[in-house]
Amino acid sequence: MSETYAVPTRVTQGSRGPIPSAEAYRETWLRAAANPDRFWLQIARERVVWRTAPTIGLEGGYREVRERPFTWFADGTLNVTETCLDQHLATRGDKTAILWEGDRPGETRTLTYLQLHAEVNRLANTLVSLGVRPDDRVILYMGMVPELAVAMLACARVGAIHSIVFGGFSAEALRDRVLDSGARVVLTQDEGPRGTKRVPLKATVDAGIEGLDVERVLVYRRTGGEVPWVAGRDLWWHEQVSSASPEFTAVERGAEDPLFILYTSGSTGKPKGVVHTSGGYLTYASYTHQVVFDVREDDVYACVADIGWITGHTYIVYGPLANGATTFMFESVPTYPDAGRYWDMVERHGISVFYTAPTAIRAIAAHGDDLVKRYDRSSLRVLGTVGEPINPDAWRWYYEVVGEGRCTIVDTWWQTETGGILIAPLAPATPTKPGSATLPLPGILPALVNQEGELQVGPSSGYLVITHPWPGQARTVFGDHERYVSTYFSNYEGLYFTGDGARRDGDGYYWITGRVDDVLNISGHRLGTAELESALLTVDSVAEVAVVGYPHQVKGQGVYAYVVLQPGFEASALVEEALNGAVRSIIGPFARVDLFQFVPGLPKTRSGKVMRRILRKVAEGEAEALGDLSTLADPSVVEVIKCGAKV
Repeated sequence: MSETYAVPTRVTQGSRGPIPSAEAYRETWLRAAANPDRFWLQIARERVVWRTAPTIGLEGGYREVRERPFTWFADGTLNVTETCLDQHLATRGDKTAILWEGDRPGETRTLTYLQLHAEVNRLANTLVSLGVRPDDRVILYMGMVPELAVAMLACARVGAIHSIVFGGFSAEALRDRVLDSGARVVLTQDEGPRGTKRVPLKATVDAGIEGLDVERVLVYRRTGGEVPWVAGRDLWWHEQVSSASPEFTAVERGAEDPLFILYTSGSTGKPKGVVHTSGGYLTYASYTHQVVFDVREDDVYACVADIGWITGHTYIVYGPLANGATTFMFESVPTYPDAGRYWDMVERHGISVFYTAPTAIRAIAAHGDDLVKRYDRSSLRVLGTVGEPINPDAWRWYYEVVGEGRCTIVDTWWQTETGGILIAPLAPATPTKPGSATLPLPGILPALVNQEGELQVGPSSGYLVITHPWPGQARTVFGDHERYVSTYFSNYEGLYFTGDGARRDGDGYYWITGRVDDVLNISGHRLGTAELESALLTVDSVAEVAVVGYPHQVKGQGVYAYVVLQPGFEASALVEEALNGAVRSIIGPFARVDLFQFVPGLPKTRSGKVMRRILRKVAEGEAEALGDLSTLADPSVVEVIKCGAKV
């Protein structure tokens, strides 16, 4: 059994959170498991500012999800911004809501709750003047500036549905999302500084929406760089918003009305628009943010993810602001100007709760301990990880070097579809084990099943499923409910299939072992193998391609591509460059293939199906454990692939 780390006493003492001890966790979890409906209804009424308080908890369930989505708090009405902003004005008006650090060290801005409230109202009035109405979809394609958070909240204020597209996505990826959502308004910025580069956000928008029915593009000026301009369509943020009224009456919404759509990669080439609702999502964001991180009134809370991903939605904007916290936004990258950037910010801003990805931890650790130890990190109390499983060595380095053995590590497991953290230590309560996500949160009922769907009891391994809905869970895929059902509920009847494998030890602790479907988790970013394969197949020299994941020392999981070339073409560095160029162009600069293996053919069954398990085993360095190959049409292909393996 892995070593167990007790909760540091500094964390436990003085905790004001609702679950301050292991005993309180056990009591709360059992109470929630006995009656999830009553548990979540009480949490919702306590944490959310309602116009009409709900009297109904859960309606429906997993077995009826094909006919209709389940609902939470369906008779409640609200506007989420009244929880995130208005309720704090009287008691926290002058408290810093958003603390921002830009690309250059020391370039900072602050917005108090009063200031943020006014800016959101100004933009809300502007959106209405541009024709945005409740239930309209608005695309946000911006960098990590405070105005992105303002834009999210302004959309929510007017009852519109925001859909953020990560600023690293290509014009083609942006176009797909505009088309699928039917958005007529796009908010962007001129450029996004990232280390030594400037990301051409406005130019990418222009390329992405060319020929589409987009009526307005509102542009925030960040760098002042020259950008293309379409008269009559494009408008400057500062010219439109600064003169707008700082007063706006929030639009009342139903608890089940959509709050946002977030597109995530799937096992087909088409990204799916995951829909999160207003009342249930906000309840879950608020609750999990406080209980996992033990957030206190005087904390400076820093989640250094990008808001383009679900982590930023829940744990930079909605969760922290619902709880009246000071939330930190970071525009740059952890290695600029050097790998000590995170700890420099911790010292300068007095950050007490710090949440980042294992990929970043491993990349920083590779630069040695000196860049950490030169900065004062005494303000740190809780250290979190998100996006992928953290390997035990990186966990120990984070705990011992960064946290000096006195901070709790909260290794959090969750997904875009879950809306918030499902399995994680609670900072003031849970003894931890390096590499384990530990225990489920109250109200979350996980299980392990084998391939036949049989529940596994006690210490075991299998597919991770959830047996009961929770409020933060996505309700559907935008415009394609059947895809939602087939993706998450068709594998095992009556269970939510997470797509992840896991094992459970004798203490009931969960260890996430990674994706078991055709989605790769690259540095916390989910990429569908079909997306990557489709991009690679646009290159003329490619006849066939299959993409799998493999263990990567820094990223956690890398991209391994098996490529069959057309007759007359030969493998070369130039071909590899062209292939990754296609991936960058179609998906975005953040996406790339790490290893190419050029092969004469792919292992296929007699019916023509590619046997991906063989390719995964070879890429994972387990070429001698391929199992039964009798169904292959040409087994000799496997020997060639094994001999040319790159790992």
